[in-house]
Amino acid sequence: MEAYPLLFASTLSAGTVLALAALGLLINEKSGIVNLGAEGMMLCAAIAGFATVIHTGSDVLGFLAGMAAGAVLAAAFGWLVIWLNANQYATGLALTLFGAGFSAFVGVGYVQAKMPARPRFNWLGLGDVPVIGPALMRQHPVVYLCIALTLLLIWLLYRTRMGLVLRAVGESPESAHALGYPVRRIRMLAVITGGALCGLAGAFLSIIYTPLWVEGMVAGKGWIALALTTFGTWRPVRVLLGAYLFGGVTMLQFHLQGQGSEIPSQLLTALPYLATIVVLTLISRNPTWIRVNMPASLGKPFYPGS
Repeated sequence: MEAYPLLFASTLSAGTVLALAALGLLINEKSGIVNLGAEGMMLCAAIAGFATVIHTGSDVLGFLAGMAAGAVLAAAFGWLVIWLNANQYATGLALTLFGAGFSAFVGVGYVQAKMPARPRFNWLGLGDVPVIGPALMRQHPVVYLCIALTLLLIWLLYRTRMGLVLRAVGESPESAHALGYPVRRIRMLAVITGGALCGLAGAFLSIIYTPLWVEGMVAGKGWIALALTTFGTWRPVRVLLGAYLFGGVTMLQFHLQGQGSEIPSQLLTALPYLATIVVLTLISRNPTWIRVNMPASLGKPFYPGS
């Protein structure tokens, strides 16, 4: 019985990595930009955050370094696809390949490095309450920040002028441009913001969730985050719940292995990716549902002069 609160707690932590990246990609896609480079941004952010904590001992600086790394790479991606009109899909894939190679090169000297002692949290002393305490009240602040960010994003997208303009740019950039809105700058800001959130996800992965640096440690989480935007039909709450669902599937494999399950370990390891394929297959059976919720200009270039 005691294992279930811990399983729930680890689900929230694992889901936070996916949710932060997916929310960042959601902001990108609401503006009409598809960024397939989440995996590369998360890897570079992971090594940037990890190295910063090793040298400074400050988790806060590590998170900021990760966000900065993600934002810089996203800015480069945005410049190529928004101002130079490079193909969004090819550029995103190139960013993933670059991030994988660059992070591996930079991280060679940090593979055996050990983090400072990790802080333990017990909010309001409620961490000792049976069941609820271990499940909910011993989480890192970033876990709660992710939930607050989701609520903030809902408010921004659907209750503010800023969100209305962002969604308008994603639906019809030509109309937004005709009304005098700087479509390219809005898209660039959305891409950089999304990159910073992907960077925060990568830094959280290497600083808190693991905490260590290993080449390729993101291990497909960037791709799952990308799938989550479709799984959540571009709605922040659905994206968050989907992230927790996939986080739970990820942690279930370790729980089953710890319980001595006879299921082959290779199959358990593949569970999160099998779940991704199954979910996307089910969603694709209703293309009308996707078309109604998907930003109309998603993945389409915009030429102000045309």
